[in-house]
Amino acid sequence: MRNLRQWYTEEFKDALLQNPPVWFKSFLFCELVFQLPFFPIATYAFFKGGCRWIRTPAIIYSVQTMTTLIPILSTVLLEDFSNASCFKGQGPKTFHERLFLISVYMPYFLIPLILLLFMLQNPYYKSEEKRKKK
Repeated sequence: MRNLRQWYTEEFKDALLQNPPVWFKSFLFCELVFQLPFFPIATYAFFKGGCRWIRTPAIIYSVQTMTTLIPILSTVLLEDFSNASCFKGQGPKTFHERLFLISVYMPYFLIPLILLLFMLQNPYYKSEEKRKKK
């Protein structure tokens, strides 16, 4: 696993994984605690079908994931890695390297965005079940 991480961080110049700041570690913790359990639950709901209850967890997952990506993408795009002491001069140096690293992170923003729009716009998940009259 360490060899894989080393290869990834060197190949993609991902300073966030080479020397993760505390805020990034907190995102990883949230990923393990909140996002990872969502995957089997969502897989069950979508494969079974007809599970309208997945709408709220899917919206929460999507918004939380996209929110964590905003500081990550901003850091990759705007941080001066050569002067930042926490990154020890490691990270993308050219604009092309920054764009390449952003392209690695973008699916983690775009897929939750698609899921969010699907949950908000799909009439099946939008409509509420009619309550039985007493």
